[in-house]
Amino acid sequence: MAAEPKKNTNAPQQDTGAGARRRRRVPPPPRHWETADDEELLRMRICDLDVRIEGSPLESRIQRLYDELDARGISFHPPCYLTTEWLCPDRVPAIGIPFCLAHPRLQKLEEVMMLEVEGGTENECMKLLRHEAGHAINYAYRLYRRTRWRELFGPISTDYDPDEYRMRPYSRRYVIHLRDNYAQAHPDEDFAETFAVWLTPGLDWRRKYQGWGALKKLQYVDHVMAEIGQRRPEVTGGPRLWPIASVRSTLANYYKRKRRQFAEAYPGFYDDILLQLFSRETTAHGPAARFLSRHRRNLVNTVARWAPVRKYTVDQIIRRLAQRSGELNLWLRASEQESLFPVGICITTLVLEARERFLKRLKHQET
Repeated sequence: MAAEPKKNTNAPQQDTGAGARRRRRVPPPPRHWETADDEELLRMRICDLDVRIEGSPLESRIQRLYDELDARGISFHPPCYLTTEWLCPDRVPAIGIPFCLAHPRLQKLEEVMMLEVEGGTENECMKLLRHEAGHAINYAYRLYRRTRWRELFGPISTDYDPDEYRMRPYSRRYVIHLRDNYAQAHPDEDFAETFAVWLTPGLDWRRKYQGWGALKKLQYVDHVMAEIGQRRPEVTGGPRLWPIASVRSTLANYYKRKRRQFAEAYPGFYDDILLQLFSRETTAHGPAARFLSRHRRNLVNTVARWAPVRKYTVDQIIRRLAQRSGELNLWLRASEQESLFPVGICITTLVLEARERFLKRLKHQET
């Protein structure tokens, strides 16, 4: 995902100057932080982790990306670096990769804190690398300036928030690569997703997208890559956003901000909905709060699979619903098995509605 040049509410905080260092006393890192427990590890600053791409599982995956580019006749290999999230700095041909993917211990902590690891499997990591490579090549050769690029994808200057766009899941104007129909978020993302599909080894994109409007975009990418593949890039340098060597935030503060950002979109309880789902009268099927707690993990995985939200945010709303159900002393109207489907549909609707309200509130605050 391309990083826009605007304020990021989850950007890592960086202390500068001797005064800042004196004010914040940070304990020295444990000698072997890889074996430290979560509590001890969370006290560490990100810049003290000293994790690297070299020698990590990322090294072979990045090389695999470069091999795929070579196989497609593209000589430019976007440089990769460790940062706090998946990104490609705006108009800078470089790929930022979350630092947690450089070490199994940090990946385990990420899963504990956020319930999932974006790019944690090799397959998902490669999909994200291909996507970010699309951004990098777009910027390296300034393809976004071309008239035909703008005709097919739209102006890159279009304002957008990567968390705010209306999906049209049945539209055939866009390819499908990352989840959430991400190609629809912005022209820049549309190109990156189209490039990623085109680059994917073994995928017959001509056959898969036959009859789709997106096929013209794929054919354009195929044509342009044949034209520029062996050329030297027009842009090779630029600033790197949030390299981990400069991130002085502790892991605890980093996750505090990250979790707060994800959870803020889901405030309040939904008494009316809960009273429709569950009963105030005691039934033989058991308390609603116990049901929600028992099936929370399954519901989180199911809802997050189909809704454009992170697992952590779904987990938060289910926890709040369980808490409120207990406060209202609600009970299941039917068996647990019979209740799973309607409750899952209801939670998905609540999550999407809350997300929409949150985005509208943000837009109102900005105007």
